[in-house]
Amino acid sequence: MGKYFGTDGFRGEANKDLTVEHAYKVGRYIGWYFGRNKDHAQVVIGKDTRRSSYMLEYALVAGLTASGADVSLMHVTTTPSVAYITRTDGFDCGIMISASHNPYFDNGIKVINGKGHKLEPEIEEQIEKYIDGESEEIPMAKREAIGRCFDYTKGRDEYIEYLKDLVKEPFDGKTVALDLANGSASMIAKEIFESMGAQVIARHDEPNGTNINRECGSTHIEVLQALVYDTGADIGFAYDGDADRCLAVDDDGKVIDGDHILYLCGKYLKEQGKLKDDTVVTTVMSNMGLYKLGIHYEQTAVGDKYVCENMMANGYVIGGEQSGHIIFKEHAVTGDGILTSLMIMEAWLHYGKPMSMLTGDLVIYPQLLENVKVKDKVAAREDEDVQKAAKEVTESLGDAGRLLLRESGTEPLIRVMVEAETDEMCRENVDKIVKVLHEKGHVPD
Repeated sequence: MGKYFGTDGFRGEANKDLTVEHAYKVGRYIGWYFGRNKDHAQVVIGKDTRRSSYMLEYALVAGLTASGADVSLMHVTTTPSVAYITRTDGFDCGIMISASHNPYFDNGIKVINGKGHKLEPEIEEQIEKYIDGESEEIPMAKREAIGRCFDYTKGRDEYIEYLKDLVKEPFDGKTVALDLANGSASMIAKEIFESMGAQVIARHDEPNGTNINRECGSTHIEVLQALVYDTGADIGFAYDGDADRCLAVDDDGKVIDGDHILYLCGKYLKEQGKLKDDTVVTTVMSNMGLYKLGIHYEQTAVGDKYVCENMMANGYVIGGEQSGHIIFKEHAVTGDGILTSLMIMEAWLHYGKPMSMLTGDLVIYPQLLENVKVKDKVAAREDEDVQKAAKEVTESLGDAGRLLLRESGTEPLIRVMVEAETDEMCRENVDKIVKVLHEKGHVPD
């Protein structure tokens, strides 16, 4: 990870960690970099519903056009839609302004290359050097070389039609509950499900700039659970702020997380003869129960970019994270929450049974994750006493569980996760690590 760019772009509190000056310089460098060998670089931008997204959008536009790039604005849309349009409509790169599942006062800049993947780390490194004044100044575009800005709402419409075309069987007679997180999905998901014949019960679809992810969406799945239970919906889907992840709730009100989704859709693809090498790509966060079933698994570091890299290198067709970032390679090159919900619908309709009956043979081990805010996440993780405690926990768990101790890629956090046979074992062992972090002074007062 770099100084500004983490595993999911440049992220931080708006006008504190991520300022308009940062956004302007990111735009300046990208406009110059992708326009070096052509008259005008072509860049497409989307944003989520945060109040600060407008501010950062126009700072980026100023920087991009000052460097000679032409900019197309998709306005409020999803991260996956920007990735899709970037690669299908011939843009040199795409930019999504979003902090995903973070609160409204945070924001982020995700840069996407022309193939729809996250920007290469070496280019991010050069952007960081330019931001910090460690590289040569970039020339300003002059006269007819100055870039222009265009409305590109049609890009969002193209993406919506693309998703509709993927639906194999109508949703007639099905009641679907949607928690749209007051975010990007508010503009898209309800329209797609209704056009496919579903009766839609939508909540949190009135963004006001400050209510994105606030007690709603995939990070507050209990809200969707209550909605499904209260309304008797057949199934429910919850998205995060930029709709690149999806979690579901079955007809019994139980959570269908990323591991359940990988299992269900992996099994379905295998039966269709579409699961290459009978393999699903997961991360180290996936539950141990997933590996005790009949499908093969590849395991990567946490982050959908690592899942994507493994899939592209090996030709695997499905992979993802427990958090609901799921990649269906036949249809997309990034995690896509709305696409994921449509793929779940396809598998569900194929089996013709209530969703609650489709994942019952997947035994999920108790898992406890605690996010500990620290002063310096590298120093905290590498502390000798923390490492000693981690070794002791790992040895005590043996084959009956595991510990995962890692730094957050986007926040000043150490993530302590224990998976074991009982909730009590999880709590006891997480507390051992957290106690040492406090005792060694890594946690702010």
